[in-house]
Amino acid sequence: MERFPSLNEQMDIIRRGVEEIIPEEELVKKIEKSIKTRQPLRIKLGADPSRPDLHIGHAVVLGKMREFQDLGHKAVLIIGDFTAMIGDPTGRSKTRPALTLEETKHNARSYFDQAGIVLDREHLEIHYNSEWLDGMHFKDIISLSAHYTVARMLERDDFSKRFEKGIAISIHELLYPLAQAYDSVAIRSDIELGGTDQKFNLLVGRDIQREYDQEPQVILTMPILEGLDGKEKMSKSLDNYIGLTESPEEMFGKTLSINDDMIMRYFELATNATGEELEKYKTRMESGENPRDIKHLLAERIVEKYHQKAGVKQAKEHFQKVFIDKDIPDDIPGIRVGNEEVLLAKVLVESGLCQSGGEVKRLIAQGGIYLNGERITTYAAPLFVKDGDVLKVGKRKFLKLLKDQ
Repeated sequence: MERFPSLNEQMDIIRRGVEEIIPEEELVKKIEKSIKTRQPLRIKLGADPSRPDLHIGHAVVLGKMREFQDLGHKAVLIIGDFTAMIGDPTGRSKTRPALTLEETKHNARSYFDQAGIVLDREHLEIHYNSEWLDGMHFKDIISLSAHYTVARMLERDDFSKRFEKGIAISIHELLYPLAQAYDSVAIRSDIELGGTDQKFNLLVGRDIQREYDQEPQVILTMPILEGLDGKEKMSKSLDNYIGLTESPEEMFGKTLSINDDMIMRYFELATNATGEELEKYKTRMESGENPRDIKHLLAERIVEKYHQKAGVKQAKEHFQKVFIDKDIPDDIPGIRVGNEEVLLAKVLVESGLCQSGGEVKRLIAQGGIYLNGERITTYAAPLFVKDGDVLKVGKRKFLKLLKDQ
């Protein structure tokens, strides 16, 4: 039979890094019952597959779910392939474009592997919410909708702002929180995790569970990690992210690019540092130690979390070679450019180092593109290159140009 840590041990771990527990007294009762009956709690996390790539911002809530797994509870990951067709309206100032079920399933394919970097896959229950939502009849939707009022729905901040400004709110958007809430009914969730921006949706789940004669889930909201710019939340679309599957070198270099005032925030949310260690780093920062040195320690902790100590060694050696010794890495990718003159934008876009010609123009204007160590200052003029010449884009990206023989 499953052995669970004591109530106090569990609560100490669960409280760490959490923004809110709603309500905490119910969580205590659930854990006490779980210990007494030797039955694990069912911990729900909904994943939106509108984008297929995960970053260390997602790992904040995934890490909390892993802690519940380590405490002996059952992690239930819900891939919202059906709800992604509606589109989560959270934080949206206008209606979000709808996706097809095929598109959401395509995006979800890599989600399992990426979430498994943080979660214990062997003790993970996974569902697509199309399993129950896709088969509902119209009368089932009416029955579900009858359990919630429009007035309650408009209490949601983004809905109320759009309503006041006369910006359209589609009926299907009002159904999103209800559909997500029904997921909690379908899997009989005891606890649901989410970012602070998901609080409204998670609370609807509590209300709907009561309507279906289930004991309501407890809500745990986790803080949202800001991106590398220190302003917006971490997002691939804003290019301010550190991806879970990125190389040790990329993770290390990107971490070193954050502002000094974000160092402790990243230590708290993106590493496994204990409370005692956080206090130590904070003291060193406040005592006037060079933030650069603390930031290097932060980069090491983040890389070690995803690539172990071998990855840290690899990243530090690469940083020393490229940025301290001003050398070029040995294993840079190459692209064949024929024997004619080279159009810079074409090569960089085809290689994937830049997303568009506009990005190439911007990087040139910022002085961020070099050929063999010499800064490129013109966009349209062709380059005349030799076999083996090296382009450097930004601080960490290199491309070798290979001419046909």
